[in-house]
Amino acid sequence: MPDSKALLRSLFEVAVEAATPAQCMSTWLPGRPAGDIVIVGAGKAAASMAFELERRWPGPLRGAVIVPRGHGVACQQVDVMEGSHPIPEEPNVDATKTLLTHCSGLATGDTVVCLLSGGGSSLLTLPLAGISLTDKQQITSQLLHCGASIREINTVRKKMSGIKGGKLAAACAPATIITLLISDVPGNDVSIVASGPTIADTSTVSDALSVLSHYEIDVSDEVITAMRAAKDPPANSATGDVHVLATSDDALQAAAAKAIGLGVTPYLLGDLNGDARMLAEEHARLAIAIATGNGPVEAPCVILSGGETTVRVTGNGRGGRNGEYALSLAIVLDGHPAVSALACDTDGIDGAGDNAGSVVLPGMLARARAQGIDAKQLQANNDSYRFFDELDALVFTGPTRTNVNDFRAIFIDA
Repeated sequence: MPDSKALLRSLFEVAVEAATPAQCMSTWLPGRPAGDIVIVGAGKAAASMAFELERRWPGPLRGAVIVPRGHGVACQQVDVMEGSHPIPEEPNVDATKTLLTHCSGLATGDTVVCLLSGGGSSLLTLPLAGISLTDKQQITSQLLHCGASIREINTVRKKMSGIKGGKLAAACAPATIITLLISDVPGNDVSIVASGPTIADTSTVSDALSVLSHYEIDVSDEVITAMRAAKDPPANSATGDVHVLATSDDALQAAAAKAIGLGVTPYLLGDLNGDARMLAEEHARLAIAIATGNGPVEAPCVILSGGETTVRVTGNGRGGRNGEYALSLAIVLDGHPAVSALACDTDGIDGAGDNAGSVVLPGMLARARAQGIDAKQLQANNDSYRFFDELDALVFTGPTRTNVNDFRAIFIDA
């Protein structure tokens, strides 16, 4: 059996591989449709999905996809445009308008294939009349820092947008629409992935306003007026055929199979959400119980979970939700000799950092104290990146060009 750090990295690698377009596009591939084929899409996997579709559907097609900077793949016929993430900027608006030019003038016999994945919500940016890009930037930033869930954030995004919540599908009428998704949303609600630009929207303006009120988001009267004045597209103009190609569960199952092959018992918790610190504390107690022979499974084992945690940012440090989880886990474990862990984002980028996540190793807290590093002080400042950077425990992968959200693995040795 490899050492704990190598074991955890190997589980993460197979989890990510299971969700890549090269692996999952083969799960859905009918014959090439007749008529013109237009490819549009947005998200961290959009370019690699377009690349695989070009490879599997030889012949003429056209279109455009939008990806975060650094997540592109060169395609032969589909334009790959870059935008900012997670806060939209002007290039996002320009790219969205370019994407929409491919959707005009389509006929009944034409087919639009929409490729969606995590990150698409910020990349597809077309503010409603009466809402400025600055408005969207400020509201998005507040939502990302207040502890709101991805469902809540995207409910608001849809009601401020001229392309989300089924509006892209309306722009493609009367063409046939096929939507292919790699889901980064717990529960895989297709109306939430990339804010459902081709999916009929069942949320309301009242739902969005409730989110803004609950989290005390600073929003102008002009924005609220614009949201209330907007009309949703007809329900029959959206959705079409929808296929979910990869999910968090696919990644977890791949990691579980790998663990079994290494002689380690997997204990799957599935998709989880909620506060990163609270979840880490719960998982640390579970790991300690297993290590002391009082848990639901015997060591050696690995606790696997996915989903998306939330973080309420009150400090000015650096680090994403997986770093927040890992630091909180390390504090509760306090260097337990039998427990190691990894927490990473499957897209290769944790929050706004350059790392995928972090590892927690036995004795880590003692090493930190010896170096004069105060883990709890850094936690209070949301500065997990500094903690793991000082201890050479950051995980770097670069963009993976997929995204099925968080991957967490806690290894308990026998």
